[in-house]
Amino acid sequence: MELTKYDHACVRVEKNGKVLVIDPGTFTKGPVLDGADAVLITHEHFDHVDVDKLKAASPDLEIYTCEGVAADLTDVLAKVQVVRHGDSWEAAGFRVRAFGEWHAKNHPDVPVVQNIGFLVDDEIFYPGDALTVPEAEVATLLVPTGGPWLKLGDMVTYLRTIRPARAFSTHDGLYNEIGLGLVDNWLSGEAEELKADVRRLAVGESVTIS
Repeated sequence: MELTKYDHACVRVEKNGKVLVIDPGTFTKGPVLDGADAVLITHEHFDHVDVDKLKAASPDLEIYTCEGVAADLTDVLAKVQVVRHGDSWEAAGFRVRAFGEWHAKNHPDVPVVQNIGFLVDDEIFYPGDALTVPEAEVATLLVPTGGPWLKLGDMVTYLRTIRPARAFSTHDGLYNEIGLGLVDNWLSGEAEELKADVRRLAVGESVTIS
């Protein structure tokens, strides 16, 4: 599989000519859905889902998401399928399993929304805006490194709990260059601690995961 980092919280995974996109939100620039066969959406916040992008997408696109997001996609031509914690299915040749139910707690006046994480091909886990520990081994973790709901200590504890062979930063679009430098330092320290490949990919950078 080839994993490509896009702006903020979006990634694109390619295998055998098929393309799976996760969380193409409004911060995601460029034609990220071009050639996409399936999309996974963790939750309803605008930095993770861009309804206008999905409206303009091919009607052959398959979208898998929670009930909260599906309710906002009634005008999308693509096929929208609701999935829940514990579900497993095949999307564009990728095996996907869903873990988790709720977004991390944020502002006390902001309701907690649904959030599901996705384990792709028993290899890549994308938790969305939560620190869900799936009931499965995770070789590649897309670890959130920024956001109003996240503390550094929680991110570090999450990495050390999952103990993946490799982890790449996501949810990092709110940082300026100084903040990204801090992220790089934090992840470098965890790479040494875990003896693993833990780092931030630049936007547009790809890695091959065997």
